[in-house]
Amino acid sequence: MMGRTVLGMAGGLLVLFMSPVLAGDVAVSDLVADGESYSGTEVTVIGELVGDHGNRRDGFTWTQLNGDSYTSAPVADGGPLAGSNIGIGIRMPTELVDGLDPPGRYRMVGPIVRVTGVWKYHDPVRQGETYLDVTSMEVVDPGRTLHEPPLWGSYVVGLVFLAIAAVVWWQYVRRRDGA
Repeated sequence: MMGRTVLGMAGGLLVLFMSPVLAGDVAVSDLVADGESYSGTEVTVIGELVGDHGNRRDGFTWTQLNGDSYTSAPVADGGPLAGSNIGIGIRMPTELVDGLDPPGRYRMVGPIVRVTGVWKYHDPVRQGETYLDVTSMEVVDPGRTLHEPPLWGSYVVGLVFLAIAAVVWWQYVRRRDGA
């Protein structure tokens, strides 16, 4: 009896300590760069939901999860220009989307989430699609609106060009009509 208890405790501890390893944190850039090596593996990824939520009749929603530098430091907030966006497609049960802030887009940072799921690399069931099949999601930071100040210099340049065009047009009409 004592042996079974010790064996049960050892098994429980093994599961407890192995769980984080089985669903290890992976960067979006790693999945993009070496997706095949993660195929069929449960991973956890942190990123910003962007684009739109494509709700499907099968009870799942598709969207994009970006994991680039703009997730933590948008340019409108003073973050540097640091290359292109890096993202992956994710598929998740629609109930995980309920109550979320809108996904990121121009002047809007989408919710920053931690998602766990199975990485599907060239999934034959989905015509070779590569995506994260999400089983759980935690909101790390809610979405928010970005406030960009007006670019007054652009307005001034535009007004100067309009004034030049008006003068040129006035001169053209005057010469055309012989005045």
